Amino acid sequence: MTKEEMFKFIKKQNVALLSSVDGDGFPNIKAINAPRKIDGKDMYFSTNTSSMRVSQFKNNPKACLYFYRRGKISYIGVMFVGTVQVLTDQEIKDELWHFGDTIFYKGGKTDPDYCILKFTADKCKFYNNLRTEWIEI
Repeated sequence: MTKEEMFKFIKKQNVALLSSVDGDGFPNIKAINAPRKIDGKDMYFSTNTSSMRVSQFKNNPKACLYFYRRGKISYIGVMFVGTVQVLTDQEIKDELWHFGDTIFYKGGKTDPDYCILKFTADKCKFYNNLRTEWIEI
């Protein structure tokens, strides 16, 4: 799979799995909505500033991000390993705001409980048809 095909694949996914590391060094994983923006090796997600995940990323930025599609016969997965930054500057929050976000953030774009997670990939592994390959990103 080429880098272009890989990003085309992940843009079609509605949900990703994002892992963080807790205070005891154990991985924690959660489902998260698809990236709001992809810019090269960076993927941006919205979340609640008050979430457990945000506090974990502030203490340890190491992360893993996984996208997959399960078909009737085949399975495709893409795993990224990298780091997460918690962004609270208003410019990025304005840029990535979606209509309907007030369901989660009652205060709108300036709600202090609204922030952005910037995932920066260091490496990527692609899985398809019982085969894996590392992809240069």
